Amino acid sequence: MNNRASSRRRNRIDQAFSRLKRVGESAFIPFITAGDPDIAVTKALVKELVSQGADIIELGLPFSDPLADGPTIQAASQRALRNNINITHLFELVSGLRSEGIDVPLVLMGYYNSILQYGLEKFAADAASIGFDGTIVPDLPLEESVEWVRASRRHNLSTIFLVAPTTPPERARRIAKASRGFIYYISVTGITGARNDLPSELLSGIKTVKNLTSLPVAVGFGVSRPEQVAMLSAVADGIIVGSAIVRLVEENLIKDGGTYRPGRELINKVGDFVERLKAETRKKTRSVA
Repeated sequence: MNNRASSRRRNRIDQAFSRLKRVGESAFIPFITAGDPDIAVTKALVKELVSQGADIIELGLPFSDPLADGPTIQAASQRALRNNINITHLFELVSGLRSEGIDVPLVLMGYYNSILQYGLEKFAADAASIGFDGTIVPDLPLEESVEWVRASRRHNLSTIFLVAPTTPPERARRIAKASRGFIYYISVTGITGARNDLPSELLSGIKTVKNLTSLPVAVGFGVSRPEQVAMLSAVADGIIVGSAIVRLVEENLIKDGGTYRPGRELINKVGDFVERLKAETRKKTRSVA
C-alpha cells in the first residue's frame, strides 16, 4: 500500500474505540510476548484472544535489555530469544494472521534500539504494510520522537505514548499532541507486573489525563484481576493486561531440557482468563467518569 492510500485508510485502533464508545464498553487490550515460547503458540494465542473478545492486542517484540518490563515479561522475552525470535519473525507472524482474516487492531510494543537499527522509515512502512496499526516504544522520550512520529504518520501507524502518574499536566498535553490511537496511562510508578492492589489515586489520575485530551485513555501496568478491570472500566477507555496473562502462559509451559513447549491446557486457560476480564469491560458505567 502506498503512502497516499495508507493515509486514506482509517486506522483500526480508531475504529475499535469508536465502536466501543457507541456500545458503552471499554477496550480490553491483552499483551503477550511474541515467540513465547515459539511463534506457533503466539499465533494460536492471538486467535484465542480474538475469539474471547480482545478489542486490541499488544504484541511484544522480545528484547534483551528492557527498561519498563518486570520479571514476568523479562522471562517471556528470554524464552523467545532462546529461539532467536526477531523482527522478521514477528512481521511474518502478523502477515500470516492478516492473511487468515484476523482483523483485530494489533499494536507492536518494542524498544527503540530495535527500530533504529532496522531504520525508522523502513520499520514504519513494513510494520504498517503487514498489518500493524500502532506502536508503543516505552524508552523513546517525547523530545527524541519527532522523526519516528513523522515516519509513523506517513504510514498511518499510531504512535502510542505513555503518561505516568508523575507526568506534569503540561508535559502530558504535549505527549497527547504527539500521540495517535490512544494514551497509555501507567497505573503505578515502576515496572510492569501484576499487583494485588492498585493506587488509591489511580482513578483521579486517569480523569486528569482524560481532561487534557480527546484521545482515548487506556490504563496498564499492574492490572491482573476481574474486579480491577471492572473498577477501571468505569473511567478508562481501555484496560491493558500483560503480566497476568504472560504468567499464565509461563505456568502452562513444560520445560523439556533447555527448551519449553506448551502444556495441553495453555490456550484454553489463557482464553478463559481473558473471557472473564473482557466481560468486566462490558459493565462500563460512564456515570462514574
